[in-house]
This record gives sequence, C-alpha cells and structure tokens, in this order.
Amino acid sequence: MKELEQHKCFGGTLAIYEHDSTALNCQMKFSVFLPESAQSASVPFITFLSGLTCTHDNFTTKAGAYHYAAEHGLAIIAPDTSPRGDHVPDDAESYDFGKGAGFYLNATEQPWAKNYQMETYITQELNKICCDNFPILTHNQGISGHSMGGHGALTLFFKYPHLYKSVSAFSPITVPSCVPWGEKAFSRYLGGDKNKWQNHDASYLVQNTPAPQKQIKILIDQGSADQFLESQLKPDIFQKACKEADQKLNLRLHAGYDHSYYFVQSFIGDHIAHHANSLKST
Repeated sequence: MKELEQHKCFGGTLAIYEHDSTALNCQMKFSVFLPESAQSASVPFITFLSGLTCTHDNFTTKAGAYHYAAEHGLAIIAPDTSPRGDHVPDDAESYDFGKGAGFYLNATEQPWAKNYQMETYITQELNKICCDNFPILTHNQGISGHSMGGHGALTLFFKYPHLYKSVSAFSPITVPSCVPWGEKAFSRYLGGDKNKWQNHDASYLVQNTPAPQKQIKILIDQGSADQFLESQLKPDIFQKACKEADQKLNLRLHAGYDHSYYFVQSFIGDHIAHHANSLKST
C-alpha cells in the first residue's frame, strides 16, 4: 500500500492510497478520512460505494461528508467502483458496463470473472487492509452508497450481517434484476440464469434477511426529480418488499432533487448522523 497524497481536513486527515489487489488482479486506489479523534483511539467507520462512471474521487471531492464525519468521530473509506488498468476487459461503448460499473458483485462469466470480483474486494480484501492499517473498529462499521453504489450498499448489508451494523443509500438501484442497468450488467457478469441474479438484488435479498438484521433501520433518500427514478431505481418495489419482510425502512422522497451529487451533499449530514447513532450504540 502506497500513500499518494494526504491533506489536513476538519481537524483530521484525508489520504489517497494505491495498492495491488489480489482479488481484482490490478492496481486500485481508495481514500480514507480519519477524524481527529482517531489520533487517540480507534473509531467506527463507513464504507461509501459510488455509482456508475465514478471512481473513489467522486465521493471524496463532491459529497461534503467530512465536516459531519469529523463532528461524529467517524472514519470513511471510499473505494473505486471497478477494477482498473489497460489489461482489464471493458466495453468502451458503454458507460454502464465494464470499467466504472462493477456493480459490487463477483462476476462468473468470462472474460469478466478474472478481474470483476468487487464483492470480494470490498468485503474481504479492502476491508482487511483498512482494518489492519488504520485506527478503525472492525466490529463497528456501516455501509452506504449512491445509485449503483446504493445497490451495492443494500445487497452487501444483507449478505454480510457480521460486517455491517448500519446502512443507508442515496437513489439506489433497488431491483436491478428488473431494470435496464441491472439486466445489462447481470446478464454479462453472471450469465442468463435469472435465479442467480436474485443473489445480488436487494428486493429479493430482504426476504431472507436474518431477524436481527431486520431491526436495523435502512435509510434511503430519493429525489422526486431524479431522471432515473421510474426507469432504473424503483424504490416503491423495495419499499413493498421491506414491508412484507418486516424490514425497518425509512424511505424519504425529496421534491425537486435530481440524481446528482448536489442531492447527496444536501442530505449527507443526515446519513452520517444515521450511521453514528447506530454504530455508537453497537
């Protein structure tokens, strides 16, 4: 692991790191914000997963999260959205598949399977690197994300209850098995068997969530003017699935907000507080 840059930020530090990933067979970058309180004790942390076309840099520079994280004494890890490098297979004609669009799953179809193992990367490799090298609490972490990253946050929360004690999402793809973004990615990463797709779909995973996980309230913020709301995101389907599964959910619809980071900036403080309340009581 190599530190590329470090900046003083709200009393703490924001640093960018690079490392060779075994899971993804390439070199990866991620950012780490550590609040001032991490200088004297290990702190809870959040992993934030970004959306289509993004890198670690989008959340790091656009979300406006670190003021709130400093106030609550939380660290934030922001990874990239896919494997990177000239040798990594890609679809140059698509913004919603290949590089920048890993969908936080483990691909099983070639040529994607060699590199696109984002689920393993996030939950195992990067998690271990961060917990081994920074003053953060392994047993006290949450996960959040935006759009494709919101999909990732929800699905990984359901699949790894031993890791994640809090969860939130902005404008998540809540039922990828039934929308164009998800259908395109899943058919190529996972193959044509749609039963396998359900293992990476929050609206299906919530149905089999362990009882203790159902008591952890999910926070979702969604803009009513989001251009992808009806065609790609469909939070109403997820809301119905949560109700049927007795999963606690706070779905908030905000009039006039779109899909951009201006929306994320507007409510990131609520999300940081949501995670802090859960993690500090764990």
